[in-house]
Amino acid sequence: MAKHFSWRAGNQLQLLVQGQEFFPAMLTEIDQATEYILLEVYLVESGQQTQLWIQHLVAASLRGVRVALLLDSFGAAQLNDDERLQLLAAGVRINWFNPLHWRKVSRNLMRDHRKLLLVDGRIAFTGGFGLTDDFAGSEAAWQEVVVRIEGPCVADWQTLFWRTWHQARGRKLELLACSPPALYRQGGEGRLVYGQGLYLHAIKLSLLRNIQQAKQQIWLATPYFAPSRRLRRALMAAARRGVEVHLLLPGPETDHPPVRYAGQRFYQKLLAAGVQIYEYQPSFLHAKVSLCDDWASVGSCNFDHWGLHWNLEANQEVLDAAFAEQVESWFQECRAQSLWLDAELWKRRSRRQKIREYFWGLLDEVIQRFKSPS
Repeated sequence: MAKHFSWRAGNQLQLLVQGQEFFPAMLTEIDQATEYILLEVYLVESGQQTQLWIQHLVAASLRGVRVALLLDSFGAAQLNDDERLQLLAAGVRINWFNPLHWRKVSRNLMRDHRKLLLVDGRIAFTGGFGLTDDFAGSEAAWQEVVVRIEGPCVADWQTLFWRTWHQARGRKLELLACSPPALYRQGGEGRLVYGQGLYLHAIKLSLLRNIQQAKQQIWLATPYFAPSRRLRRALMAAARRGVEVHLLLPGPETDHPPVRYAGQRFYQKLLAAGVQIYEYQPSFLHAKVSLCDDWASVGSCNFDHWGLHWNLEANQEVLDAAFAEQVESWFQECRAQSLWLDAELWKRRSRRQKIREYFWGLLDEVIQRFKSPS
């Protein structure tokens, strides 16, 4: 089994912003499916958005489309029994990744954090989305993006789905053969990168390599800023050699305030090195996006300790100037709605803020020593 996927030319890629845009696009493809639908998602909670998806998936299954749903048993624990039975009654296959068990304490930590919708072997969507009302339906919806993929990379996403399905010990999944994905002459280059805990983590290594090679600009958006020392050093080194380095991070709106406080302990050194830091204000920034010149990466990986130690993650990398422009435009729009942190003002932050950074930062370091005793 290959440890990574190759770069593939001829892909058509589009960045979709916010649930109000990407959810309707995804549901439209579900409605147009003729052979099969593969859905892999971590976060699922009963609510209006989930019920809407269930209606579309059930309708597809009842008209003869094969529907396979791969859910993480922890992340999707809030899917109620009635909705689960509704899916099963319509013939939808549900496979639960790593069911929780009191005898498997350490194994319980491994979660399937990947996100994927794939239809008929011809189109795929990936990003940081979940099936909850947090991603759509109000002005306070979480800030998120999804990349729509057509072309050779779709086959790689399908291969990875099959591997994870079998890893989760699901029943044999047989799909009808479909035509090979389209090859677009003017399309961009793409590569699927994935990781499973500390093993095969091409996502992290690829980001570091592209940061080190960047010549003009670097943008990094993540909802949980818990960077490794190696990543911090790479960002500061890039800023010192004249690259414009920007970090887009959550502001006060976050689902894990302690993680935000722990990450803020790194701000002072980063700012001193010339890294620009922006905290997004309108809602929770949940997107996981990287941009280094014309290289971009969008997917499930947060680059936090948890994801790099335990989770199954997957990102779509793109090497294409046109797609890079889409990503940069999204970053610029978010920056306009963010608080820019001035290096001198940050030095004079309150004692209360410094105490929060110290306390939660110390706890974060203790947790890291526990998880990585070496």
